[in-house]
Amino acid sequence: MTTSIPPETDWDQAPGLLDGAMNLDLTAEQCNLAYWLRGVAQGTLKDRAETGHTTDEPTPEHMRTDGPLRDAQMLELGCRSVAEEQGTRALAHYVVGATNVEEMDFFATQLIDEARHSMVFRNHLVEMGVPADQLHSTIAKLSVDYRREVLDPILDFAVRAVRDEGDFIGAVAVFTIIIEGVLAPAAELSERKWNVIDPAASAIARGAAIDEIRHLTVGSSIVRRHLQKYPDSRGRLMDIIKRGRELWDDIPDKKYIMEREHLFQDGMHQHAALIGDYEVWPDKRLLETTAEERYHMAERWTDKMAAARLEYMGLPEAVEILRLT
Repeated sequence: MTTSIPPETDWDQAPGLLDGAMNLDLTAEQCNLAYWLRGVAQGTLKDRAETGHTTDEPTPEHMRTDGPLRDAQMLELGCRSVAEEQGTRALAHYVVGATNVEEMDFFATQLIDEARHSMVFRNHLVEMGVPADQLHSTIAKLSVDYRREVLDPILDFAVRAVRDEGDFIGAVAVFTIIIEGVLAPAAELSERKWNVIDPAASAIARGAAIDEIRHLTVGSSIVRRHLQKYPDSRGRLMDIIKRGRELWDDIPDKKYIMEREHLFQDGMHQHAALIGDYEVWPDKRLLETTAEERYHMAERWTDKMAAARLEYMGLPEAVEILRLT
C-alpha cells in the first residue's frame, strides 16, 4: 500500500519557510500523531533521520579545514543546537499544560522535532571534524555566553507563563510569535547562504524549516481559535506580547549573529570561485552581500512573516509592537 505524504512535509513539495509560514493553515487536529508518523517520519525524514541530509548532500573538505568559514558554521550550529535543546526542555511544560489531547499530541511532536534539530546540528559538527568525545564540551564553550544572555531569559519567560502563571495560550503566543517568529527567518537565511558552500548544512536547515512551518502555523491556529472563542482574552494576550517584545529588546542577540556573519563574510570571499553567481535571494548574488545586509534582510523577513501570522490570529494591532525594522 502506498503511503500518502502530506505535501507540506514532502521534501520536494514543501514550500520555503517564509511562504509556508505566511500562507499555510494547519491545526493541531490535522497535525496529530498519525500525521507526524506518516508525513514527517516517513516523508521529511526519509533517508535523513540521523544526520539531516542524504549521502548526495556532502560535507565538503573545506568545511573541515580551519578558517573563518568553518568558524562561522561552528558558532552557528553550536548556538542553534543549544537553542533547540533548551526549546525541547521548555516544550515539556507545554505538553503538560495543553488544554486538550489534540494540543498535547501536537506539542509532543514539536518536542521531538526540536530534539531532532539539536541532534542533527550537533552531528554536523562531528562531520566537520569535531571529535565525538569532545562534542558536548565544544558546544558548551561555543555557546556559553549566548545561552546565558539570549536563550535563558526568553525561554525562562515562556516557561514561567505556562508553568507558573498557568497561561497556556499566552505561552503559545510567546513561543509562536516571539521565539519561533524571530528566530525562524535566520534559519531561512542559513539554508540559503550555505546552499553551495556546505550542501549538508543547507539540507539540515531545509529539514528544520519544514518543521518550523508546522510549528508556526499550528501555534497560530491555536491562538486564533482561542481568541474567537474568548475575545475578552485579547488584552491578556497583548500584554504578554508586549512584555515579550520588551524582553527581546534587552537581549543582545545581534552581536552573536554579527560575529558569525562577519566570519562568514571573510570565508565566502576565500571561496568566491565555488560560489560564483549564486543568488542568495532574487537578483542578489551572495558574494555581493555584506554581513549587515544579510542581517537586515532576515529582519525584514521577520516583520513580513509576523504581520501575516498576527493578521491570521486576529491580533493586527500587535504588528507594530513586534516590528524590527
